[in-house]
Amino acid sequence: MVRFVLAFAAAATALKLPSVLRPTTPTTTRGALAALRMEETDFDLVIVGCGVGGHGAALHAKSKGLSVAVCSGGDVGGTCVNRGCVPSKALLAASGRVREMSDTKHLAALGITAGPVSYDREKVAAHANNLAGTVKKNLGNSLTGLGVTVFEEKGELIDGKTVSLGSGKTLKAKNVILATGSVPFVPPGVQIDGKTVFTSDEALKLEWVPDWVAIIGSGYIGLEFSDVYTALGSDVTFVEALPRLMAGFDKQIAQQADKILLRPRNIDGYSGVFAAEVVPGIPGVKPCKVKMIDANTKEHTETIEPDAVMVCTGRKPYSEGLGLEKAGVKVERGFVQVNEKMQALGEDGEPIDGLWCIGDLNGKMMLAHAASAQGISAVENMCGDEHVLNHDAIPAACFTHPEIAMVGPTEEQARERAEKEGYEIGISTGNFRANSKALAEGEGDGIAKVIFRKDTTDVIAVHIVGLHAADLIQECANAIEHGINLRQLSMTVHTHPTLCEVLDEAFKGGMGRTAH
Repeated sequence: MVRFVLAFAAAATALKLPSVLRPTTPTTTRGALAALRMEETDFDLVIVGCGVGGHGAALHAKSKGLSVAVCSGGDVGGTCVNRGCVPSKALLAASGRVREMSDTKHLAALGITAGPVSYDREKVAAHANNLAGTVKKNLGNSLTGLGVTVFEEKGELIDGKTVSLGSGKTLKAKNVILATGSVPFVPPGVQIDGKTVFTSDEALKLEWVPDWVAIIGSGYIGLEFSDVYTALGSDVTFVEALPRLMAGFDKQIAQQADKILLRPRNIDGYSGVFAAEVVPGIPGVKPCKVKMIDANTKEHTETIEPDAVMVCTGRKPYSEGLGLEKAGVKVERGFVQVNEKMQALGEDGEPIDGLWCIGDLNGKMMLAHAASAQGISAVENMCGDEHVLNHDAIPAACFTHPEIAMVGPTEEQARERAEKEGYEIGISTGNFRANSKALAEGEGDGIAKVIFRKDTTDVIAVHIVGLHAADLIQECANAIEHGINLRQLSMTVHTHPTLCEVLDEAFKGGMGRTAH
């Protein structure tokens, strides 16, 4: 049969037969065998889920010579592309322009006078939607272009190496990667109507711009949308259960961000309170109701009535219908438990042969690029090339204006580690107000903070709030990943005049030197 397929393909090519008469099977022996295995639903790797993590794993697996199938669930690109990173950056880009052009004081300092600024909400929303559609299409094309078999159905485990599809088809594989991501978490007592009370999924559609929006949660997503809404004219009120706003950020950085991103804008907030009850309203007719209770005493503190409520209380793993119990997978708080190689663990705590889990579903680090890195690492390990991902070297960013970025633990976490392991940490900062490029831009707010071991000068973490922080953090992530210490960094030449000199100042400061 294989010889027949190859002979027919070669003859079709030689005779230049129309494509409709040619077999679609690749003309290589490996390709023909792979096509036959597909009929038998036999792959080296089946990936359940096709967000950034599953997509990255598929591409890397193909580069290693594996036959790969993806169960996309009709959602190529996943949350990041369709309901997260990509469309939100489009909204931030558009609203950021509105903010910049509306800041007459800033423009005047640069010698510029601009007229009134307006925006078309529908076109801003279309920009985000179109970008998501383009990126999704490109991702899909990259899979099929490399020969990845894409099934539109969702996949469900029958066991650690067998996946069933909604159509009844069964896929057998040497390895299976679970990469189904996460969905917004909605606390009890919060009624979602998708119009006046909504999650980031609905907010990205930008169907309207409320005069007053309450945002429950002050993490990455909440901060970014406060940036969008205030730029477009909304007032924002944060409702945060933890003792302070931006509690997940380094405390010093959060204090700086409060001065730069919150206080100068139409933003206020409550901390240490739960939104115990949220009742939807009617746009332009009736406000929502947010009943708040003290996080400790659970006593009612206040009720506010904003026009809309955005729920940004984190995300929960998407494990519905995955068949985890059939495969004997160990699950805690909804997250699939894995070891450092990304192997899924069984109820006995031992790795399940051939079963892997990456991204938000394992909960190690809920970031799109972390999911992709975990997918690549999993493929390396299943191919016998041992790899362990250093999560402390994975950077993260909040794309406000200006941005916040970080890699490694917060100062508070770093001090706990140092005390436990018996060493001292040092801290050094660089200031955007001392940076020529930032001053030229009229954007001198912000700092870069470096945390390091005093004995070895190893870099433990870096936190930045300021202009283009998300780009600046990569140098620091590279240093942590590859063991470049503070002494070496302080002797590294940084281009002048650039924003990266803020880091140069911090690196030199940590070594007791002064940057000019």
